[in-house]
Amino acid sequence: MLIRYWMSQPVITIKKTDSMQQAISMMKEKHIRMLPVTDKGNLCGVITDRDLKRSSASDATSLDVYELLYLISKIKVEDIMTRDVVTVHQDLTMEEAADILLEHKISGAPVLDDTGKLCGVITQTDIFKATIYLTGLKKKGIHIAFLLPDVPGSIMDIVNVVRKFDGRMVSILTTYERAPEGFRNVYLRFTNVSRDRLHDMMEILRSKATLLYMVDHRENQRIIFRNR
Repeated sequence: MLIRYWMSQPVITIKKTDSMQQAISMMKEKHIRMLPVTDKGNLCGVITDRDLKRSSASDATSLDVYELLYLISKIKVEDIMTRDVVTVHQDLTMEEAADILLEHKISGAPVLDDTGKLCGVITQTDIFKATIYLTGLKKKGIHIAFLLPDVPGSIMDIVNVVRKFDGRMVSILTTYERAPEGFRNVYLRFTNVSRDRLHDMMEILRSKATLLYMVDHRENQRIIFRNR
C-alpha cells in the first residue's frame, strides 16, 4: 500500500508570514495537528500543535488573557515553526512511512511527488486507517493466530480447512518475529463460518497447528490458547 493512496488531500497549508493565532484557528477548525508551512508556494517548514502549545506556555506565565491574545496575534508562524522538515515520497509504502514517523518521533509528515512538490500529508491517523483496511477488521469476522512450521504448504493447509467450512478469507498476515526457529506466526481473518460449525473447524485446526488465540468479532469473544 503506497502513501499516495492513503495520504490526506487536499493539503491544508499556512504561510510563514501568517500569525500564530491564524495557525491555532486553522488547526481547530480543520481538526488537524500539523500544518505544512509555505513560502511563495514552496514548503519551508511545519508547525504542529506541540509547537503552538510550547510557544504559548513559554510566554504565558506573566500575561493575562488579553495580553496573551495580543501576543499570539503578533507572533509569526516562521518564528515558531520547525524548519528541518522530515518529508516522505508519495511512492513509499505505508510501512515505510510508519517506520519514519516512529524513528523521528513525529505524528505526521508532508508528502512530496517526483518534482519535490507538496502533494499531501501522511499522519498516524492515515496509517491507522490503512492498517484497519489491510487486516479487514471492519468485516467483523473471526481472527485466529497460529504457530506453524516454516515449511512449504503449511499456510495453505490451514486455509483449506477454513474454506471447507465455507470461510471467506479476508486477510492473511505472517511473520517470523517472536516465533521459535523453524516456525512462523500466522494470522488469519475470515468471514462466513457459521457458529454451529465453528467448534468442529477449530478442532481440525488444532490438530494441524498450534493455536495461539481466537477472536470472534461478531460476539466480541476471545479465547487465549497459549500464553507466550
